[in-house]
Amino acid sequence: MEISGIFTALIIGLIIGALGRLVLPGRQQIGFWLTLLVGVVAALLGTVVATVFGVADTRGIDWIELALQVAFAAGGVAVVDGVRNKNKRSISG
Repeated sequence: MEISGIFTALIIGLIIGALGRLVLPGRQQIGFWLTLLVGVVAALLGTVVATVFGVADTRGIDWIELALQVAFAAGGVAVVDGVRNKNKRSISG
């Protein structure tokens, strides 16, 4: 993978992670780097699932693929936030 591909993946991952956080209600207590990591993983998973179902190669914007990526990001943000909050409660409680 070229350096431009890495930067593109990071930018798309950040956007997908931010969109995932936006669709969740309430405030999530995860930082920039975790949002980026969740977004990159969600973007990759969404692309793989869209490819498996044959909806990744369409004309224009792949709305189904984008929806899958955002859904994976929302799920990932919820899981990471839940794990972090559970660890904070068990340490202080």
